[in-house]
Amino acid sequence: MSEKEASVIVKPFGKTKDGQLVHLYTLTGAGGAVMDVIDYGGRVVRLSTPDRQGKLEDITLGFNTVKEYEANPGPYFGALIGRYGNRIAKGQFTLDGQAYSLPTNNTPAGVPCSLHGGDKGFDAIVWHVEPLTEGETVGLKLSMTSPDGDQGYPGTLKVDVTYWLTPENVWKIEYEATTDKATPINLTQHLYFNLKGQAEGDILDHTLTLFADKITPVDKGLIPTGKITSVAGTPFDFTAPHLIGERITAKDEQLDFGCGYDHNWVLNNPKGKLVKAAALFEKTTGRLVEVWTTEPAIQFYSGNFLTDEVPSKTPGKKLCRRGGLALETQHSPDSPNQPNFPSTILRPGAVYKSTTEYRFGTKE
Repeated sequence: MSEKEASVIVKPFGKTKDGQLVHLYTLTGAGGAVMDVIDYGGRVVRLSTPDRQGKLEDITLGFNTVKEYEANPGPYFGALIGRYGNRIAKGQFTLDGQAYSLPTNNTPAGVPCSLHGGDKGFDAIVWHVEPLTEGETVGLKLSMTSPDGDQGYPGTLKVDVTYWLTPENVWKIEYEATTDKATPINLTQHLYFNLKGQAEGDILDHTLTLFADKITPVDKGLIPTGKITSVAGTPFDFTAPHLIGERITAKDEQLDFGCGYDHNWVLNNPKGKLVKAAALFEKTTGRLVEVWTTEPAIQFYSGNFLTDEVPSKTPGKKLCRRGGLALETQHSPDSPNQPNFPSTILRPGAVYKSTTEYRFGTKE
């Protein structure tokens, strides 16, 4: 473990197109990891972790300017996602007998749905940020209020998300929210990993383990069918470690629908305790990240729609298809319309709480 002094430093990062100031917060962890976070969307711009030789490298996709984030919203690089992470079929749901309509901002296979909170989700607002220090652990408390009717959702929703960076190189995310009307909520973080380094090729050579033996299969519009099926004997079985590229082109209807992996795994976590959901390893650098969560599911997205038209943070280097992957802890997609999935409805008087940890390390 390196002997860095833990700190939080704040600098200007630019302005949004409507003139809001955006700040960059650099969290230096006592264990050597360094995170750059902006208050625009709570986005992680850079995340640098040591390889097995101790060399720091930025392992997440992002941009160098606010303008680039605004011009390329679709990948949701490093962003906080809300009110509802993932897809809601047709942008519609019924709650307590009342029908609600949301923006349909995504159309897989020409089928409209509402994705990641709508036209202007939590990824596209400037959060209030308070730097935190507890001993050698540094952090940020990000807060916002989503008004009643925001993107079609009912209720005034108050949200606090806390990022912690520990001396053990753990990035801990604590989500908390309250509402004054019943509303769906499904908060997540849309970080993209490339453990070789951002803009260093694709992630097909990464080894992935998912501690989940079931998925929620989807239709051609990437909406769950309502079934929960076993991964055994399919390219979706990551219960033992597999290279991501090993089966991604296999003849499989689900892979065809997603153009690769873009699916929801149901975790072996019936009681909502903090459990290991995933492990990702890259052999040339030795970098490893484990994902732990209290959530019941995780979305693995293999970056199928990334292209070299999206700029990277390194001058002269381009991103590429599958140049990063996301592991988004969550409740299952379209839960407001799927009665056999765990509920995502938050009611007045209750408190939404969720924890996810990304534990960084190395191995031989």
